[in-house]
Amino acid sequence: MAMQPREQEWSAWMAAALVGDEIAYRRFLEAVTPHLRVIARRRLSAFRLGNQDVEDVVQEALLAIHLKRGTWETHRPIGPWISVIVRNKLIDALRRRGHRVVVPIDDVVDLIADERQDVSTDGQDIERMMDHLKPVQRDIVRAISLDGSSVRDTAARLSMSEGAVRVALHRALRSLAAIYRGGTT
Repeated sequence: MAMQPREQEWSAWMAAALVGDEIAYRRFLEAVTPHLRVIARRRLSAFRLGNQDVEDVVQEALLAIHLKRGTWETHRPIGPWISVIVRNKLIDALRRRGHRVVVPIDDVVDLIADERQDVSTDGQDIERMMDHLKPVQRDIVRAISLDGSSVRDTAARLSMSEGAVRVALHRALRSLAAIYRGGTT
C-alpha cells in the first residue's frame, strides 16, 4: 500500500528528527497536530461525546508520540503508527469518562508497552514477567519501555545495530504479551 504524500513528508521529517534534526521534528509536530485533532474529534463524536475532550486526547497523543518516537520503524508507514497512538489515548479518555472499551489484544500486541505504561502495575509482577526473557531482551525492554531510552542509545550501549534492537524489542514484547495472557514464551 502506497503512502499518501503527507505521510511521506511526515515520515521524512520524523526520520530526520530521529537523527537529531529539531527543525524537522517541529515541522512534523506542527503538521501532524491538525490531523490528530480531526481523528480525535471524529472518534469522540462516534461515542456521542462532545469536543471537550479533543484537546486532551491530542495533547496526550503528542506526548506519547514524543516519548515513543524511538519505537517507530522508519521503513514502516507512519500513519498507522500515529492512528494507533491516537486510538489508545482516546480509549484512555473514554475510560476516564466511564465508558467501557474493549480492544482485542491482537490489535495491540506490537504496542503492548504503550498500553501497559498507563496501567498501574505492581513492580514485582513486571519483574516476574521480565525474568522469563533472555538477559539481552530484558535489558532492551527495561531501557526502552521502562526507562525511556531511545533505540539508538540502547543499540550503542549494547553494541548492537538499531535494527537488531528493534527486532529483539518486538520479540520480547510479544513474549511478555503471551506471559501476560497466561501463555508461554
